[in-house]
Amino acid sequence: MSPKETNLEKPDIQPPEKSAAGAAAAIGAFGIWALFPIYFNQFGPGVSPWEILPHRMIWAGVFLIGFVVISNRLDRVRALIKRPRAMLALTASALAISGNWATFIWAVTHEEILQSSLGYYINPLLNVFLGYCFLGERLQPLQRLAVALAAGGVLISLIGYGEVPWLALMMAASFGLYGLIRKQVDIDSITGLMMETMLLMPIAAGWLAVMHWQDRAAFLHTGLPIDMLLIGAGFITLVPLILFAVAARRLRLATLGLLQYIAPTGHFLISVYMYGERFTTADAVTFVCIWTGLALYTTDMWLQHRKLFALK
Repeated sequence: MSPKETNLEKPDIQPPEKSAAGAAAAIGAFGIWALFPIYFNQFGPGVSPWEILPHRMIWAGVFLIGFVVISNRLDRVRALIKRPRAMLALTASALAISGNWATFIWAVTHEEILQSSLGYYINPLLNVFLGYCFLGERLQPLQRLAVALAAGGVLISLIGYGEVPWLALMMAASFGLYGLIRKQVDIDSITGLMMETMLLMPIAAGWLAVMHWQDRAAFLHTGLPIDMLLIGAGFITLVPLILFAVAARRLRLATLGLLQYIAPTGHFLISVYMYGERFTTADAVTFVCIWTGLALYTTDMWLQHRKLFALK
């Protein structure tokens, strides 16, 4: 999944037809992200997560380059290349998103989809905390309580049950760090992600070359279905991102913030009801704390936006 660049997306009240199109695009984007566990489960044990990851990087880059060319964004790319500090920041964000993708793919292919759900539920609250620590953003009382509840849920799980949701924390941390970096780079999400994948491509290509040399690669060796799934991993990375970009220009941030919970909710339902992952007492305690924190955070966000629009 890719993060919201809220500094670039401040839509005013939109006409009904634009709002409807934005809502449809947002539901499409978050709906596709919600189904990602099903897609990546199709590879089976015969394909290593460490092969899926570089293929996702490379093919996402290929499709993004095509989209950038078709949508006449090459001027943005040329301008970006001339900004050394932005390129350095994108190098850091590329490493962060690759870490997020790697953790997610590993979790999904090792029957840990529930942790991916928890990670993306934690992420909005972690973003609030990172904004407070690194960007000097003030925490409202409800936001403080929400962050405290999220931290409490993890601590209760650790102290009371001896379980640490490492994968969820790694996913939330890598995605939160990615969002923190990208928030400070003035570039649209499509162009930025294309450059990030371009920076990662040499590493990914070298890794795949080694796998082929060691005869450990599935691509071109296990049949057309697996080859198409590996190529498709790049395509499904691009499609929801484009839909999200459309939605971000047409919807209020409050609406977008509510719809973002579609993805982790989908992961939760898929993990428990489709793949039968075990939902323990420790999981229940942690999830209840996170859900309560999110309810408080969402309430605070709604109140802030209501106050803002009341002043207009």
